[in-house]
Amino acid sequence: MSVKSKLKQSRNHWKRKARERSDRERYLRRENNRIKKERDRYKNELREAEKRLEKESCKKISPAAYGKEELVYVALQLFLIARISFRAVARVLEVIGGYLGLIKTPCPQTIINWVIRLSIARIQNIGRLGHSYTADPPCSSGFICIIDISIGLGSGKILTALFLDARHHMLNDGAPALRHTNCVAVATADSWTGEKIADFLQKVIAVTGRPAAYLKDGGTDLAKAVRLLGEQGVGSPSIDDISHTVANLLKHEYQNHPMFTVFISACGKASKNLKQTVLACLAPPKVSTRARFMNLHRLVQWAAKLLGHSPPGRAPKGSVLSKLRAAFDRIPECKAFINRFLRDANSLLACQEVLKTKGLSQDTYEECLPLLEAIPPRSSVRIGFIAWMDEQLSVAAELGLDKAGMPISSDNIESLFGVAKRHGTGEIKDADRIALRIPAICGEVTRQDARDVLNISVKEQQEVLGSMPSLIKQRRQVLPNPGCLDKLQSDGEQQNLELIPRPEKRSKNVIIESISCGYSKIADPLADSQKPPDHFPEMEIIGVPA
Repeated sequence: MSVKSKLKQSRNHWKRKARERSDRERYLRRENNRIKKERDRYKNELREAEKRLEKESCKKISPAAYGKEELVYVALQLFLIARISFRAVARVLEVIGGYLGLIKTPCPQTIINWVIRLSIARIQNIGRLGHSYTADPPCSSGFICIIDISIGLGSGKILTALFLDARHHMLNDGAPALRHTNCVAVATADSWTGEKIADFLQKVIAVTGRPAAYLKDGGTDLAKAVRLLGEQGVGSPSIDDISHTVANLLKHEYQNHPMFTVFISACGKASKNLKQTVLACLAPPKVSTRARFMNLHRLVQWAAKLLGHSPPGRAPKGSVLSKLRAAFDRIPECKAFINRFLRDANSLLACQEVLKTKGLSQDTYEECLPLLEAIPPRSSVRIGFIAWMDEQLSVAAELGLDKAGMPISSDNIESLFGVAKRHGTGEIKDADRIALRIPAICGEVTRQDARDVLNISVKEQQEVLGSMPSLIKQRRQVLPNPGCLDKLQSDGEQQNLELIPRPEKRSKNVIIESISCGYSKIADPLADSQKPPDHFPEMEIIGVPA
């Protein structure tokens, strides 16, 4: 066979093998593509089937968690009772949403809107307050009005009025808590004077009636407002808060003591010496310099316990005791001051615990007298506290509460301000935002609250928020844009927040001159007047120029 024929035969063999190989490769590629498409289709069908099964299982697990009312109720409980942030509420609902049968969970801004609408609804429905035992609603009431002022970031100051059932100690065990109170009015202003506070309270009195008494701290502006209301014929007795009274007694006794300044300075230096050491666990508690005597006893108790770790005798060189003594500074020199302060403070705090828990009555008055025997009879602290009890007991007798116990502490409004400032406000403690959420924090969360939230329209919410200045919004608009400082001045002329109840069938802010106390019915704790009144006032939204 010639070479040429051999080459031709070899070439034909190679072509045949190439055709067979190409046919086989094309077939395999077609089969692989077909298999991949079928696999993807089966996977998609499997995912969809799993989703349908998960939805069906969720429906079987929690068939009751379908309505929006239930969702609002759960969200309000997470924020107001569990006290987690708005973002955390949204994340929790997202995690448990599948088990609750939720197709779509709310975002943080939606939850913020629900809380704001709850505040608006509670001011609107202030007529639903229970235990009112009123003689002629809404012209008189059996509530004690707790009033106080707090500050936030910016120029705004928050004035809040809470209603507490005057018969609290007759109907409940223990001291009043936030769940026992109802916020009836809240407002912010650049400053509050006695005249402005009196005008504000007059608007509230026109709807809710004159309270049985006012419970307040020792602020002169609040005292002046109560006095002005009395001069206008709509006054009520005044109750002085026990915590501020105790703090003022200790302040007048020890503020000018020669060792007081030495003690405060020594505690500061001891704190500096103890921190960042092996003895850091013995560092003193933090006590605010503002209203220092409200919590000064904690610092003095700490110093007494710290001195208890230093027994008489010489400490070995390099021992932990020697390091502790080196951090004392001049605290051992203040031992006489510490013992005297604790002698007075412990007796007053024991009386304070009794009166806060049981209220001020003739029985608790007699219970406190033995607790004061540790204080010398001629001490101004003992004399001042007994004089205060005598004065407040006469107020309790005037109200008919000298047997049952009169609420004597405004701790719930102080607690309210503390919760409102740190919960749901973020880094910028805007006074208007804080005030807007205060009514929602008071009282208990019920399903009726969820229904009320859903009944508040966007328009009603905008009427409250429309002209209210916002520090967060100002920061976003002004800080990154130089040359916009004049906008802050124009924003300062906007209206501040004021939420007060308004009656349906009466003109705005009509002050009723013939307001009767209606408090004689207190004697019967089971009176029929415990029924809520038939009158449900609306809310009046008034802007106070800054």
